[in-house]
Amino acid sequence: MKRIFIDPAKCDGCKNCTIACMASHSDMTPRRGSLDELRQSVYALDLTDPETQSRNRIMSDGAGGYLPLFCRHCDIPDCAATCMSGALEKNMENGLVEYNADKCAACYMCVMNCRYGIPAITPDRKRIIKCDFCQHLEEGPACVRACPKKAIEVREV
Repeated sequence: MKRIFIDPAKCDGCKNCTIACMASHSDMTPRRGSLDELRQSVYALDLTDPETQSRNRIMSDGAGGYLPLFCRHCDIPDCAATCMSGALEKNMENGLVEYNADKCAACYMCVMNCRYGIPAITPDRKRIIKCDFCQHLEEGPACVRACPKKAIEVREV
């Protein structure tokens, strides 16, 4: 299984990971996009559109540093355990917590129970947004590839 690991000490708060995440999930990015195609879509990204949301975020740590917040695809995910409709499930084969929007009842129990505050409510309030590990991209998660400081990496666990 692969997981995203973060070294907050290396993060300089540039938010390249956040923008790359937005671009990789926008309608402009091909579903099997390469890194070059992702870079091109970043420049066309409409940041004023409420539908353009990132699945991660960078917050201040209160001491002059930054705290990158990413889905940890927990071994025992609180978000999936509290999902009454079964829209969130732990895939034991790939280790990811996967989301099925068709099953989502928009109760937001996952949002309230995630200890990291990762699932977010969409602007239309009909579903949630969470990390899908960029399974649609050949080269792996866009956030990892976009980090100039190498604060985010994928490791086999």
